Amino acid sequence: MDTTLNADLLASVLTLTGRTTAVREEVRVWSMSGVERLTFPDGTTAIFKYAKKPFDSEDQALRLAHTLGVPVPVVHASAVLDGWLGMLLEDLGAPIREADDLDGAAAAVVLHRIRTAAALPVLDQERLRTLPSRALDHLGRLRKVERWQDTDDVEDALDRIAQAAEARSAGTTLAPFGWVHSEFHPTSLHIGRHGWRLLDFARAFTGPGLLDLASWHGTIGAPDPVRLRVFLETYVTEGGTADALAERGGLPAEKWALGWHRMWAVEWFMEQSIRWINDPATDPAYLKAVRRHLADVLHLLEI
Repeated sequence: MDTTLNADLLASVLTLTGRTTAVREEVRVWSMSGVERLTFPDGTTAIFKYAKKPFDSEDQALRLAHTLGVPVPVVHASAVLDGWLGMLLEDLGAPIREADDLDGAAAAVVLHRIRTAAALPVLDQERLRTLPSRALDHLGRLRKVERWQDTDDVEDALDRIAQAAEARSAGTTLAPFGWVHSEFHPTSLHIGRHGWRLLDFARAFTGPGLLDLASWHGTIGAPDPVRLRVFLETYVTEGGTADALAERGGLPAEKWALGWHRMWAVEWFMEQSIRWINDPATDPAYLKAVRRHLADVLHLLEI
C-alpha cells in the first residue's frame, strides 16, 4: 500500500473518533492488508487494520456480527479511500493462551446459530457445485496470458470434480447452514482475560458451516477425517446441531466437509492468481498448493 494513502486513510479514521496523532507499530503487513497497533498520547491503544478488495467489507461484517450477538472486536470507526478500507478496532491485547479445539467448537456453535445473514454472499448448493467450473474458467484465463502452462493434470482433475459435483454437493444446505466465518482457525479466535472474540471476518459468507469446522485444523498438513470427526462430535456436544454428523453427498460429514473446503480453497487460490494478486511470480507457490489440494479433493470426495 502506498505510504501516503496509508497515512491519509489512518487520518480519516482518527478524525472520525476525534483523534489526531498516534504512535504506530506494525503487527502484520501483507500485500493486500495490514494490521498496526496505535498508542495515543493518553496511553490508550487501538488497532488500525486496512485492506483492499476483496477484503474491503470486513467492517460491515463485524458490525453485523456484533449486532447479532457474536463476540467480536468493536469497530470504533471505518472509512474507504481509493479502494482501501481502514478500520479502527478495539485492541484486545495479547491473548492469555492459544485457542484449543473445545474453544473452537464452542465459538462455532455461537456463530452458526446465526442462520441468516442476508448482507453476506451466499454459497448454496448451486454455487458450491460450480466451484470446479469456476476454477476451470480461471485456468483458461491464466493460460491465455501464457501462465500456468503444462497444467493438463490440473484441468483433468477439475473436469473430474465438475462431473461429480452435482451428486457430491448434495446436502449443502443441511444444518448448520448460515453464517460461515471462512477463516476459522485458532489464530482467528482471541482468548483474553474477559472472554473470547472472533477475528478476521473479511471473507464471511452464508453457507455450510461444516466448511468452518473443516478449516479449523488448517490446510498445511494432510487432511485428517478422523480428527475432524472428533471435532464435529465436540461441536455437537457443545450445542451444535446433530445434523453436523449427517452424511451428505453420499459421504460421511467429515470427508464431505474436508473435500469441499479444499475445493473452495482451490477456486480461491486461482481467482487470487488471476484477479486479486495477478503476479506471475507467485504462480509456482499457488500452483503447488492447487495441485496438493486437488489431490485431496479427489481422494476425500471419492472421485
